Parts: sequence; structure tokens; C-alpha cells
Amino acid sequence: MSDRRSREPRFRGPSQEELETIITDPNGAELMVKWAEDIGRALARQLATNQIRSLFGEVRNIEGDWKVNPQRAGRNLILLKPKMAYRARRERGDAVRDLVSVLEPSIDQVNGKEENFQRFVEFFEAILAYHKAHGGN
Repeated sequence: MSDRRSREPRFRGPSQEELETIITDPNGAELMVKWAEDIGRALARQLATNQIRSLFGEVRNIEGDWKVNPQRAGRNLILLKPKMAYRARRERGDAVRDLVSVLEPSIDQVNGKEENFQRFVEFFEAILAYHKAHGGN
């Protein structure tokens, strides 16, 4: 007997076009906030902050490195994708996988540009803030 839930997507994040706007458009802040709240709310009950703390910590390290060595920082950002995939597979439940399903294509939108990376950081930070605001622990 197959599990029907595994075939039905229960989490829907932003479309590719919306992610492009969030990450690459300086005027995309309203869309960013809307999606960050939706995602934070959706993940609040199933995602513990410590499950993603190390990922966000790595993003913060990359952010600090960007001004010193943007090439290395960009490489480390790309290398974050397999780490996220591993973490999503390792953690119980679907919450980390759902978060990664938003963050991974967001990383693709950065395209080595510092201003896009800053918007990616803001998006990730906003998701975490709304996660906490909606009862995430």
C-alpha cells in the first residue's frame, strides 16, 4: 500500500518567477515579506530553529566573507546546496526539505552578485523571523 501523502505536495513555495523577483529585484521587498510570512507560518509547527541554525550560520559566514573575497564567498554559497540537500534528507519530517526547496532555487538566483546575495540573506532571515513569530521554537 503506497502512502498517498508522499505523492501530494503539501508545501508550495514561491514560483521561479517570484523567487527571481525576491532575489534580483530591488523593489521586490513586499513579495519577499509576503512569502517569508507564508513559509515561516507553514514551517512553524514542524521545524525547530536548531534544525536550520547551522545553515543560517553558514550563510552569515559567507556574508562576512563576501566583502573580503567575493569569489570564495560565491563558491561557498554554491557549495551550500549539497549541504542543504544532505541536511534535508537526514532530518525527520518534511520541514527541512520544504525549506530547502525554497532556499536552493533562491541561491541559483544570486548569480554571483552581492546585492542579490544580500536579498537572499534578508529572505532567509525573514523566514526565520516569521517562523519564530508564528510559534516556531
